[in-house]
Amino acid sequence: MSRSARTGLSHAWRALRNRNCKLYFSGQGLSVIGTWMTRMATTWLVYHLTRSPLLLGIVGFAGLIPTFVLAPFAGVWIERLDRRRMLVWTQGAAAVQSLVMAALTLAQVITLWEIIALAVLQGLVNAFDMPGRQILLLQMVDDPDDLGNAIAINSSMTNGARLVGPMIAALVIAAAGEGACFLIDGLSYLAVIASLLAIRVKPQAGRPGQAGMLGQLREGWDYVSGFRPIRALLLFTGLFALMGFPYGVLLPIFAGQVLHGGAATLGWLTAASGLGALLSALSLAVRKTAAGLPRMLQVAAALLGGALMLFGLSRTLWLSMGLMVVAGFGGMQMLSASNTLILTLVPEDKRGRAVSYFMMAIFGTAPFGSLLAGALAHRIGAPHTVFVTGASCLAGALWFSLELPGLKAALPSPRKEDPYDLAWHHRLFLRRSSAR
Repeated sequence: MSRSARTGLSHAWRALRNRNCKLYFSGQGLSVIGTWMTRMATTWLVYHLTRSPLLLGIVGFAGLIPTFVLAPFAGVWIERLDRRRMLVWTQGAAAVQSLVMAALTLAQVITLWEIIALAVLQGLVNAFDMPGRQILLLQMVDDPDDLGNAIAINSSMTNGARLVGPMIAALVIAAAGEGACFLIDGLSYLAVIASLLAIRVKPQAGRPGQAGMLGQLREGWDYVSGFRPIRALLLFTGLFALMGFPYGVLLPIFAGQVLHGGAATLGWLTAASGLGALLSALSLAVRKTAAGLPRMLQVAAALLGGALMLFGLSRTLWLSMGLMVVAGFGGMQMLSASNTLILTLVPEDKRGRAVSYFMMAIFGTAPFGSLLAGALAHRIGAPHTVFVTGASCLAGALWFSLELPGLKAALPSPRKEDPYDLAWHHRLFLRRSSAR
């Protein structure tokens, strides 16, 4: 029996038997709690300063647009550089950004323009940091059987922080203000930097190739645009990043104006969404195979769209929190399934560029979604805006049903006893990549 076939609770955390994974997740777990504290504190600070849904959307746009512009270039560089060393630098830059935010906020001199400028800086860092972390995770996993589990643990850790971070942030804001959240976040990066320095992986600086930067960009684009299953996954992800995910920038409006609460109400709504995402990630961690993964994308998208439509109609806190749990669950199921399929289908020599386009689909279209959500909310109100974006997600789920047969057919025929074994697919593509 393979290691991946084991049952029980240990099966859900089997990737942590790897020393590198254990070190990385322990450091990253502390850091992402600080990250979610900063996200909530930033939205509440902007709302506190402006009371404007449009400006909330603009700040969200500023923090995400650098990824849209730089993601393809970042994908090429990630394939060339030592990923561990690059992440040490990106995490250090993110720490500096949070500490500057803390200093300006605690000194009570911060303005909207400084928030926007620092959001752009964080977006520049994320353009390299996010895909770099995805690829480094693949380097750290020794046993291909543990690949899917490591991805699920990473999602569980992020969404556990998404649950805990906003609740801590609400308490910290009430006691010491938003600046204290930024300070805690800045200091939390020390944990992940220490873990990155402690892990030991073989340097894989990638192969610059003979085509140069522009040639490699063209090669990556030709691959993701010409291979229909990957193209469909990226378009599907981009649609939901544009219409389904920017509801987060409007949560301060719902907390303050629709539900008539304060920072604590915002913390409860954000935490409820994080709880749904955490439950989703845990459900993926205990899966032994990827059976039904393409169909899961469509179901998850429908869950997200339906929950957002009902959330736009809700006027009670308990119902809104319940709908946020469903929305968080659906959104995370969709992202995790898409991520796993892309990492499985793409050969190693193009994986950095494919992951960068995946990040571009999420964090590149999301800024335009933030602008769109903010502008619509300014004109028709936040509840109607969320209802419209939820309906768009349902329409996207119907469209994706046309792509399901092609996506299923793209998966090669593995062992008869396990037709959707992710580890088998991973080993197959490693062999194909080395053969090239």
